[in-house]
Amino acid sequence: MFIGREVELDKLNRLYRSDAFECCVVYGRRRVGKTTLIQEFCRDKRAIYFIAREASSPQNLASFSADALRVFDEGASALSFDNWDAAFDYIYRKSASERLILVIDEYPYLAEAERSISSLLQAKIDTMFKRSKLFLILCGSSMSFMENQVLGYESPLYGRRTAQFKIEHFDFFDSLKFHKGFSRYDSAAIYGITGGIPQYLQLIGENRTIRENIVENFLDKTSYLYEEPSNLLKQELREPAAYNAIIGAIAGGALRLNEIATKAGLESSKCGKYLISLISLGLVKKEKPVGEREGKRSIYQLDDNMFKFWYRFIPNNMSNIESGLAEYVYDRFIEPYLPAYMGGIFEQICLQYMKRVNAKFELPFVFRDVGRWWGNNPLKKRQEEIDMLATADDAAIFCECKWRDEPVSIGVVEALREKSELFSFKEKYYYLFSKTGFDEAARKIARRDEFVRLVDFADMTA
Repeated sequence: MFIGREVELDKLNRLYRSDAFECCVVYGRRRVGKTTLIQEFCRDKRAIYFIAREASSPQNLASFSADALRVFDEGASALSFDNWDAAFDYIYRKSASERLILVIDEYPYLAEAERSISSLLQAKIDTMFKRSKLFLILCGSSMSFMENQVLGYESPLYGRRTAQFKIEHFDFFDSLKFHKGFSRYDSAAIYGITGGIPQYLQLIGENRTIRENIVENFLDKTSYLYEEPSNLLKQELREPAAYNAIIGAIAGGALRLNEIATKAGLESSKCGKYLISLISLGLVKKEKPVGEREGKRSIYQLDDNMFKFWYRFIPNNMSNIESGLAEYVYDRFIEPYLPAYMGGIFEQICLQYMKRVNAKFELPFVFRDVGRWWGNNPLKKRQEEIDMLATADDAAIFCECKWRDEPVSIGVVEALREKSELFSFKEKYYYLFSKTGFDEAARKIARRDEFVRLVDFADMTA
């Protein structure tokens, strides 16, 4: 069953109805659902779907020939094209007067095998395809390649695309569509361990508890997710051991470049290059306090919840897992620490919620910048953190997010007001997000103070 991606699917179908040449670039990290989206779009349409492989150009051409000729039932009369030029000439003839979709999935593999393929496509687009009804889709999982070698200014294909789609993981609210039988709290936990990656979400069974799902998918040495991070790094990167050390260092609390390099046993310059690669893969993000330019306070965080969960709980427990002590590992080393782990996940969910209500004009103002803030408090001579700060001109919303099994108290409101004194915004609003509601004193303040808003998790997911 196809779930989500309604916006992307609608856009593809609107482009399809143009009946003119289109060149769409679709890219995103592995497992995020690019192929599923394209296959859903191609359903009930005449389409050639070619998946390039890590193979030679002649081998890929033979596969392409079979896929193309099969669509037009011409396999018996023409077994294979002699070269890519002839193959694209054939595509032009078939799309000159009839709508035809051509998908080249894993395009980076083809470009690596056939170095001239992008230049050849450029020439065909400029001289032939633009006069046709071809709907060309170039798809790839190598983010850096797609952004630089397909979309980038130096690419022969620069300026030829008519649309591009960067496919991201689902946010928490879209992830809810996959499992409707869980409580809102369990749904948050599912998001916290899958990161909204469709392929991971599909592994979660509604007939199992969260405990059973974690044991089944992470703590069984034969399970898919037990070795997924290692397999993904080996698939995407040439030095997986170094990248593994970097991710482990970040998961262990090293957030700044020098700290990460030291903990991973790497030179800072080399570590910096590796971090850029991890950012391009969507596994790591570089973060700065909202409203500030990049500087010494920038930090690195894991940007994939499955990786975050895996590196937090699996490596230190591998011996016990390999020994078949899955339930013991969960009960002793995971369950007691899940509430603290979910605190950071809840901040993500609250940020996603704020972006959604901002797009609906349901906030006191439309913010332009939003994110976490941290910095020095010169009066108290200590470091302060604000879970979320949304700003525009002279207005700001200060947010605190609490994943606790008890109501949020009035003290949290007062502490947030105190932190806001570090800023000179003329309009200041205070949003408190809570897993389990608020005490009467906090609700009383919100009733009499229009600048204080209380947001219960139950209301967010209603």
